[in-house]
Amino acid sequence: MAAYDCDVLVIGAGIVGLSTAHALTRAVPGLRVKVLEKESGPARHQTGRNSGVIHSGIYYPPGSLKAHYALQGSAEMVAFCAEHGIPHEVTGKLIVATDRAELPRLHALIQRGREHGLPVRELGPAQITDHEPEVRGLAAIHVGTTGICDFGAVARTFARLAQEAGAEIAYGAEVTRIGRRAGRVAVATADGTVHRARALVNCAGLHSDRIARLAGDDPGMRIVPFRGEYHLLAPERAGLVRGLVYPVPDPAFPFLGVHLTRGIDGAVHLGPNAVPALAREGYDWRTVRPAELAATLAYRGSWRIARRHWRYGAGELHRSLSRRAFTTAVRRLLPAVTEADLRPAPAGVRAQAVLPDGTLVDDFLFAESPGIVHVLNAPSPAATASLPIGREIAGRVREVLG
Repeated sequence: MAAYDCDVLVIGAGIVGLSTAHALTRAVPGLRVKVLEKESGPARHQTGRNSGVIHSGIYYPPGSLKAHYALQGSAEMVAFCAEHGIPHEVTGKLIVATDRAELPRLHALIQRGREHGLPVRELGPAQITDHEPEVRGLAAIHVGTTGICDFGAVARTFARLAQEAGAEIAYGAEVTRIGRRAGRVAVATADGTVHRARALVNCAGLHSDRIARLAGDDPGMRIVPFRGEYHLLAPERAGLVRGLVYPVPDPAFPFLGVHLTRGIDGAVHLGPNAVPALAREGYDWRTVRPAELAATLAYRGSWRIARRHWRYGAGELHRSLSRRAFTTAVRRLLPAVTEADLRPAPAGVRAQAVLPDGTLVDDFLFAESPGIVHVLNAPSPAATASLPIGREIAGRVREVLG
């Protein structure tokens, strides 16, 4: 029996895992790469359930990995989409202050945008309506480099390019056990197949901490799933929004608040709000996995989040359970909208890494152990920055291989 079935195993066929496979095959021609994905196709979770925004990087502190990756990755993503015929558009976006208390935070974002070298313009109320006739606010920023695309199509393109370069992708391959010896990692899947490799990359997203523990590593965090719930504007009312409109974010939370997004298909998404999910893949209130929920409730970090942010969480729950409350949140930016204008839309689940002290990890988090690279937290702008992130992970893998 051969010592290895491949050189590198990648767990997870979301956009980060597939970008990593693509980067590895480009960096080391002939390297044998295999991707294991439990679903029947790529991009079935976070990658395929987001608003499709190519983020500029304006929100992220200078020196953070998020800022580094977004500033580099947004331009690369636009170029990649153009090269491969993937639907995209550089639309720009508005960040709108609707309350005087938000103005200092808006001005801080303007300064940050300029530090990043982004094309930002300050707008008054009349200029806001020049861009978005139905949007109201006291002041706003226009960020010219924000765009939209189809990240599912990007992930599928990464998969195709990796396969053309010799990589294998195994769908329906749920990882159940991981064993390690010096210089070798063995991964068993639910069908009993064992895959042996020189190195392993954990890009399992919502299950990244579980995969780390299967490998015998302590990730030092736990994934606590938060569901992001969206509504669509009724098609006959989609003209209320021309492009992308965001509120001024609260820096105390790693969520951007309810925003308005005209996607590449022309549909306008409203949201998301953020509520605890009752399963790691809990895309509605009816989906409950008792073992996963019990593990979340037993984690002391979850209770510390609840104690620290209960007021914020109560508001999010209210908007989840009340269409009227959700509409009220939207009306802060878009006064013309009514409850009757809202239509159901698919939800997403964010894989939020939480430390034992209740800290919500707000940047990329990597960990390494012999033969393994773990991607433990890959928050937005992971899709935007998937090209440089894939190269970063591939570089770490090459060091592991020696």
